[in-house]
Formats: sequence, structure tokens, C-alpha cells
Amino acid sequence: MKAIIQRVKSASVTVEGEIISEIKQGLMCLVGVGRDDTKEDAEYITRKILNLRLWKNEDGTKNWDRSVQQMDYEILFVSQFTLYAQLKGNKQSYHLAMAPELSKQFYLDFLESAKKSYKFEKIKDGRFGAMMDVQLINDGPVTIQLDSREK
Repeated sequence: MKAIIQRVKSASVTVEGEIISEIKQGLMCLVGVGRDDTKEDAEYITRKILNLRLWKNEDGTKNWDRSVQQMDYEILFVSQFTLYAQLKGNKQSYHLAMAPELSKQFYLDFLESAKKSYKFEKIKDGRFGAMMDVQLINDGPVTIQLDSREK
């Protein structure tokens, strides 16, 4: 499982001209599901996202000290199978991504796990399989790449 995590001041997802999800300060995470991913991969990615220390401490004297949970911020997850792109010349292949008919349930289970591990109301998401317009205002910018196979 792969994730691109961005610290944001705000983020939103629009589908067919309608904002379907938005957050204020927190994390915007693109999440890709690989064809061989397991529940353990999802648990690893969830744990890392919730516990990454990406903010200063309360008095501002120590960088990289507080997690999204400690700050009580929100998380916007967006499914992104293209994280598994493999280039063959100038053409991409997605054979390493989990098939859509399997990955949808895997992704929904991942979201439920994140909601149970943090706070239900703090977890937002896009629409699986839809063409989405994702807007965000980076905070930093701070961008972290995670791959559950590179533990």
C-alpha cells in the first residue's frame, strides 16, 4: 500500500461540480492499493499517518513534534491507483495496482479502520473511482511518501 501525505491548511474534493468533502487544517493523503496488499499493509499505513510528527510543539520551540491526532486535525483520504504506475517508455501500466472490483472494498475497510483508530468525524474521503478535482493549500510544504513494503 502506498500513500502520499501532505500537510495542508485546507483541502477539498469536488465531483461533477459539487464539493463532496473538505477539511480545514490537517493531512491530505493520496492512497494507492497494491494487488498483493493485506490488512497488515493497511494497518501499517494507518498507524504511520496517524502518528507522523509533522507539527511543532504547543509553544513552537520544537519542530516535528506533534501528530495529526495530537493536534486534533482532520484527514482527507483520496483513493489513487495511479500511485502504482509503472512506466514502459512513455506509457504507464497499472498492473501492480489491485483490481478495481477488489480494491474498492479494501479501501473502504481501510477508511473504517482509520475512523476507528482516530475520530470518525475527523476522517473524510473522496469518491472511489470518480474523476475528482482535488484542491489543497499546502502547509510548508510538507510531503511524505509511504510504502508499506518499505518498512
